[in-house]
Amino acid sequence: MSEARPTTLGALRASEWRPRSVKAEMRSNLVRKLRAGETLFPGIQGYEETVVPQIVNAILARQDFILLGLRGQAKTRILRQLTSLLDDEIPIIAGSEVNDDPFHPLSKDGRLQVEENGDATPIEWIPRERRYVEKLATPDVTIADIIGDVDPIRAARGGHTLSDELTIHYGLLPRANRGIFAINELPDLAGKIQVGLFNILQEGDVQIKGFPIRLSLDVFLVFTANPEDYTARGKIITPLKDRIGAEIRTHYPATVETGMSITSAEAWTDRDSVPVDMPDFVAETVERVAFLARGDKRVDSRSGVSQRMPISVLEGIVSNAERRAFRLDEPRVVPRVGDLYAALPMITGKMELEYEGELQGADRIARELVARAAAETFEARAGGVDVDDVIEYFEQGGALQVSDDASAEACVKGFRVVPGLLEAVESTGLASPSVGDGIRAAACELVLEALVARKRISRSDQGRYIRSPHEGPGPGGAGGGKGGAMGQGFKGFDPTDF
Repeated sequence: MSEARPTTLGALRASEWRPRSVKAEMRSNLVRKLRAGETLFPGIQGYEETVVPQIVNAILARQDFILLGLRGQAKTRILRQLTSLLDDEIPIIAGSEVNDDPFHPLSKDGRLQVEENGDATPIEWIPRERRYVEKLATPDVTIADIIGDVDPIRAARGGHTLSDELTIHYGLLPRANRGIFAINELPDLAGKIQVGLFNILQEGDVQIKGFPIRLSLDVFLVFTANPEDYTARGKIITPLKDRIGAEIRTHYPATVETGMSITSAEAWTDRDSVPVDMPDFVAETVERVAFLARGDKRVDSRSGVSQRMPISVLEGIVSNAERRAFRLDEPRVVPRVGDLYAALPMITGKMELEYEGELQGADRIARELVARAAAETFEARAGGVDVDDVIEYFEQGGALQVSDDASAEACVKGFRVVPGLLEAVESTGLASPSVGDGIRAAACELVLEALVARKRISRSDQGRYIRSPHEGPGPGGAGGGKGGAMGQGFKGFDPTDF
């Protein structure tokens, strides 16, 4: 609005502003954004061809909707960005608790102001941020929280009877009038509260402390829910579910590349102390840990593995590499694959295990996921490289101790002892001879972890690589012989093998 915006009801009547419903307002602004080719949900990735078109369709149809998906799928973030579809500002009767439309006041107080003051009724303009109300549903939420309750103190001070509408202290829903009302984890809301929510939206009336009131609210309703909640903690009552226009399913990133992009955007890796060089294959290994966990039968798929896992792990490995750089006075921070073992608490804390997983233990599962993720990353980037000499070194009794506190220079010096290891990472482009020791050390650890996943060598919890205790033929030949190229028979892993 311009600086000469109306400040009284009379001036507002004389202006060009005309009221419209919140759903019509959002639809109009959405159409404008679509025609201009604007990004509707900045920072939300992976939903361009799935979730976003469905949200657009619901808003164009003026329908309330629910986002249904597992944890860590950006549901709440999407809801909060819906405010971008509201007008910059709208006028309300000054001081209104329920954003009274000056032309059609909702509350009794607003109606009285217009009756008493007429065109002199004062007007204020509220920004879009004040028109978004969010509530996390919990079993202890009451009708008073959502709809409102009688306020005896207000009745006494104003000299009103308790049945007077002026005694009502409005809840969150009326305060969201002419805006967006969001409820997270809807099934956790008690059934009787859902009934009250449905009744006031469907019929426009509700009873508070025994006397009925009518509130013709203008609200755009949006919800979130986890599919697990339908059976684990509660459910959405049928009348309310039937009134919700669209049920939109969210999902985890469909590809590792999309996941990496999300994680990179969300994780705090740009530290303010020492420059951070993040090898892309290390970031990919982090992302594959989450992807593998989501498909592991030992991890509860109903609970899901949040995208917060790779975000936290990426931050964790940067912190471990940062700690190492501080101690060794290194000029740059370079995370290595081995740093993922220092971030195990950030993996185990974000997995809900099935019975079989509980028996094996979260720590063991997390370690296996790290090795398997490294193997898949290596296979995707350098699956055809010949690592016969590396395997033979360990099969003949060789060993290698890699400490996460060792400098990159010391690690590279140790890796030179293993025939063919440095040559393998340099020939595949994982780490060219021109890069620093940090990247080369990280690439060598990737190869070693891939061999651990293949059961060609073994890794202790202390980072010692030795000959694998497993016997029998490997993918590249008979047991005890050379391992062959990494690309042979090396496409994936069954969790039950571990």
